[in-house]
Amino acid sequence: MTEKPQDRKLAAYRRGFFAEYIAALFLLLKGYQIAAMRFRTKGGEIDIVARRGDLVVFVEVKARATVRSGVDAVGHETQRRIRAASEQWLARQKDFARLSWRYDIIVVSPSHLPKHITDAF
Repeated sequence: MTEKPQDRKLAAYRRGFFAEYIAALFLLLKGYQIAAMRFRTKGGEIDIVARRGDLVVFVEVKARATVRSGVDAVGHETQRRIRAASEQWLARQKDFARLSWRYDIIVVSPSHLPKHITDAF
């Protein structure tokens, strides 16, 4: 039986959704607070916004077989959209003036702990 395109799309959606929650749990264990998940704007989406004190981390999560393929999947256009969405998120924060921020990638691979690449772009 041939898998339908909508079945593959649903499976990919579920895999991504699960990977985002694994990444969020991983960040919580590292001492971050989750400020937002799947923050959407017209310009883009951020998978996870996490904070630790005055540091804000905008995280792109990738569910891939290897760390390399996960990092390679975050191209320039994706980075541009994440930056655009992060500007809108930051503008809504009352303590914006004292915040610092960075852009990270977390790759979730089967049978491995998530790999957290800090200051990825």
